[in-house]
Amino acid sequence: MFEADRFLTRIQDFALLYGIKILVAIFILIVGLWLIRRITDFAYRIMTRENVDPSLRPFLKNILNIVLLVLLIMVVIDQVGLEVTSFIALLGSAGLAVGLALQGSLANFAGGVLILTIKPFRVGDFIEAQGQKGTVSLINIFNTVIKTEDNKTIYLPNGPLASAVVVNYDVENVRRLDVTYTVDASVPLSRIREVLNRIIATDKQIIQEPAPSVGVEKLAGQTMTLSVKVWVQRGDYRFQQVSESLNEKVKEAFEQEGIELK
Repeated sequence: MFEADRFLTRIQDFALLYGIKILVAIFILIVGLWLIRRITDFAYRIMTRENVDPSLRPFLKNILNIVLLVLLIMVVIDQVGLEVTSFIALLGSAGLAVGLALQGSLANFAGGVLILTIKPFRVGDFIEAQGQKGTVSLINIFNTVIKTEDNKTIYLPNGPLASAVVVNYDVENVRRLDVTYTVDASVPLSRIREVLNRIIATDKQIIQEPAPSVGVEKLAGQTMTLSVKVWVQRGDYRFQQVSESLNEKVKEAFEQEGIELK
């Protein structure tokens, strides 16, 4: 009977000691989760106010949230009385196993971090990469989404994209448009040049500075190929508005002048 009383007393002492610790740990956990939510929301507002790239804000908020959660869990475990070092070792082992299992995903994750940090392109830019062309509609942490001119949606993995050659067509405000026209070599060059210069000068979509140019690109037998180089706004260039309009005007003008296109 005496041994049973001692055993019950030990259980009560143990329950009292660890019960208080568990209650304190639960309190710390609840308050900590509330603080983490407030801190991450505050950090997101700061990033919005400082005009941090919209694609980077959710990523940085999630990273901050994960770091704070890990710290909170370590504090809770220490409060309960467990070894924090054991938790860190377990976390490291789990991280290594997950890393080996998700090598491709981690490569895409690292690529996403590089893209969001270095910013070779932004949402709204027209790019060419990995054999695809389109307007960037979304930059996720694992992939980049682009929309093609014929309204296809393409998902590019960020791992290969971060290490590939990327052509960004929207960095500069103006683009040079190159078109060629092949005509009979017997037609006087001055006559053709005069017609083309007149069209260029009256086209409001063509920028006059830098100056447009018209020159002979190639002579082959009885034909002559002329190269026309004009500068346009990048938005006009992207959807080929200027090239289509220019081709129509050249065809009509050449027909009126009796110049045959080859």
